[in-house]
Amino acid sequence: MGTIAVVMVDGVADWEIGVVLPAARAWFGDTVLSASIDGKPVTSIGGLQIVPQFALSDLAPLEADLWILPGSDQWQAGEIPGLSGLLRERVAAQRPVAAICGATLALAYAGLLDARPHTSNALAFLTERLGPVYAGQAHYRQEKVVSADGVVTAPGTSPVGFATACLRLLHPEREDDIAGVEAMFAAEFAD
Repeated sequence: MGTIAVVMVDGVADWEIGVVLPAARAWFGDTVLSASIDGKPVTSIGGLQIVPQFALSDLAPLEADLWILPGSDQWQAGEIPGLSGLLRERVAAQRPVAAICGATLALAYAGLLDARPHTSNALAFLTERLGPVYAGQAHYRQEKVVSADGVVTAPGTSPVGFATACLRLLHPEREDDIAGVEAMFAAEFAD
């Protein structure tokens, strides 16, 4: 059993964490903690009000087994003070982080995409929003999900791939169960 800390901003994209969190809790026995930057409630893009347990400043950066940053248009507003340093600290200590959709911008601001394979909504999404801050163009991959050196990235269109990549970081010994999660969701599109 592991602990996941979800770091959210207002406008959090519900569907991007709609697979990973329930699967982690119900099927893998993980604990899920939630945090917003200031500890105040956030409203999801789907209209749900989420009351976090913590503010970012309350999270011990190395305690949770995985930090997940779900997407939101708010990530495009610029670097969040204090977050980049915490993300760099986690990765340097080999504590994984995972970002999907717009939250990949936070990893880019922290310099975590400069030298490792990664993906996002599109290469243009990163270059147009970050300009010279983003130095990882050569490492960008047009894939559904990329997991490299404890950093998971995915576009907003890959919530199931994102979920299973996160579960693989937390539970590498449970590959059969993770494959079962993939198969369950793939069944919707089977002929």
